[in-house]
Amino acid sequence: MTSPDVPSGGRTPDAAVLRLRPRLPSPLREVTDERFARHGVRLLLKRDDLIHPELIGNKWRKLAPNLRAAAGRTLLTFGGAYSNHLRATAAAGRLLGLDTVGVVRGQELADRPLNPSLVRCATDGMRLHFVDRSTYRRVAEPQVLAGVLRAADAEDAYVVPEGGSNSLAVRGCHALGEELRGRADVVAVACGTGGTLAGLAAGLTPEQRALGVAVLKGDFLAGETAALQTLAFGGRRGTWSVDTRFHFGGYARTSDELEAFARDFESRHALPVERLYVAKLLYALVALTEEGAFPRGTTVAAVITGAPFPPA
Repeated sequence: MTSPDVPSGGRTPDAAVLRLRPRLPSPLREVTDERFARHGVRLLLKRDDLIHPELIGNKWRKLAPNLRAAAGRTLLTFGGAYSNHLRATAAAGRLLGLDTVGVVRGQELADRPLNPSLVRCATDGMRLHFVDRSTYRRVAEPQVLAGVLRAADAEDAYVVPEGGSNSLAVRGCHALGEELRGRADVVAVACGTGGTLAGLAAGLTPEQRALGVAVLKGDFLAGETAALQTLAFGGRRGTWSVDTRFHFGGYARTSDELEAFARDFESRHALPVERLYVAKLLYALVALTEEGAFPRGTTVAAVITGAPFPPA
């Protein structure tokens, strides 16, 4: 059962992004769930999925400062065939009248019918440029990036990395931590690139800690998060950690168990649960609570970074 909003602080977005009418600060709601309550743990949901219907959750927080920095230039970014980041960027371009270019991983996709996610990107006006996977892995190298920009006829574009995680995005996510200052002992978020965790942790108070739940295989996220904090703030900020046990096989992978868990959570709390990030986060928090990871009396806030995208 979902309770009324818990008041939370935050700062008002500036005039440069008000045209998109974001709902900020996003609501903070307490939910009653016996899986937490029987361990003396209080659960809050930070509803970033309600910020904007198309620029959902951390997509808004990462994109907004980059949209300001682009200052009307073509926006070019990167993603896979089912990238929510590409869809959000394309939507932002349509809403603000900006040209957008999506560099898509997989040259072979250029000869196939577009999947629903890429159809939505194209419908929103994004120009799609497909590159082979070897080149895509190396786009952080200046010479490779320059070649991609030339091939995409976008040499003057403002470039945003895959997933949107750059120093501006990390500083944009700092506001998420500010909105949660003093509201919870532990703030948990699903992680793909580490950008949201990096900013969130920096915005919390010294008494709070942030927990990242990795949705990809591997142990790289802690290093990536630390590197992003150094890029944005000059060094590590806040108390944070990453748990890598709940990826369910890796990015875009799920299982029958996770699907059943997500449906059950939706039924309990009338919350649409996005499967690739949010479901893994919530599953992890239930498991960690049952493991005794949170002492009795702990308040845990789960950041709902996304919702199922509207159909393409």
